[in-house]
Amino acid sequence: MRHTLTPDLTPDLGARFADIALGHVTREYPNKPDHVLAGPTDARTPSELHPVFYGSYDWHSCVHGYWMLAYLLRRFPGMAPAARIERLFDTHFVHDKVTAECAYLAQPTARGFKRPYGWGWLLKLASELAQHPDARGANTLAPLAEVFAQRYRDFLPLSVYPVRVGTHFNTAFGLRMAADYAQASSDDALSELLASTARRWYGSDTDCPAWGEPSGDDFLSSALIEAECMRRLLPAAEYAPWLDRFLPRIAAHEPATLFRPATVSDRTDGKIAHLDGLNLSRAWCWRGIASALPEGDARHAVAQQAADEHLVHGLPHVAGDYMGEHWLASFAVLALEA
Repeated sequence: MRHTLTPDLTPDLGARFADIALGHVTREYPNKPDHVLAGPTDARTPSELHPVFYGSYDWHSCVHGYWMLAYLLRRFPGMAPAARIERLFDTHFVHDKVTAECAYLAQPTARGFKRPYGWGWLLKLASELAQHPDARGANTLAPLAEVFAQRYRDFLPLSVYPVRVGTHFNTAFGLRMAADYAQASSDDALSELLASTARRWYGSDTDCPAWGEPSGDDFLSSALIEAECMRRLLPAAEYAPWLDRFLPRIAAHEPATLFRPATVSDRTDGKIAHLDGLNLSRAWCWRGIASALPEGDARHAVAQQAADEHLVHGLPHVAGDYMGEHWLASFAVLALEA
């Protein structure tokens, strides 16, 4: 089988990604707030609303920009941008600013703020900081992480149906990212809630056709992120037969749409630019699926090949127009390090 060579996440590439994020996590404008005004006094600037996560065009992209910086700092502590990242964290991960982020979420109008995409990314950031030798960032962010962990505890029992779109509202993505936090914080009850919800939402899914993929503004594959979610949350002995039922024809490269990288016609259009993210997130998911398959299984090589092809389509476009540049590198790191 032909195998496409893909780059590793080297210190030089990590430094390049870090420079990209350092250029936007404190860039306040342009900005697309997800903000409900209950009255005239609620009309405030992004940095007034969110003193930590006000950059990167929107709150959730800023959060995963910080996640990527934290990850790269731990992965390559000697890279050139390391000192700048540490100074940034010392400036922004401070008690008063995190308290203000928590206060924003306490407002009744913020109940559904960034659910579930931003919830998952904030917990992913917290789980990364928990692995750093310097515990200050994790300790400072802990109250905000607990707000979102509690939102999962409150919301999941109420949510009868999953959301299967390929954008921010996808519930499989939210569960998958929260799983890392539950493990890092040794929160067994939250882990069980996430797993039981995944089983309830997705456990009986079979023979996924993926006929609606990709839509014109997808950055997630609803089929593949579900498979990655279940891989992360189910024991291996339970995941294997589930995958057999859910995607029974991987070895035959079907459904064919999951194996074809998306075409991006205009990277200055924020929605169309999502499709670069789809290629990167598919690579991440395919690599996760491959990791759950034994190397002698024909599907292992097929999944790895699909990951590599999507990755080489997405990586060249991480930087360029700000519509993609403010967020794509995070998904490139997920894919490269899967």
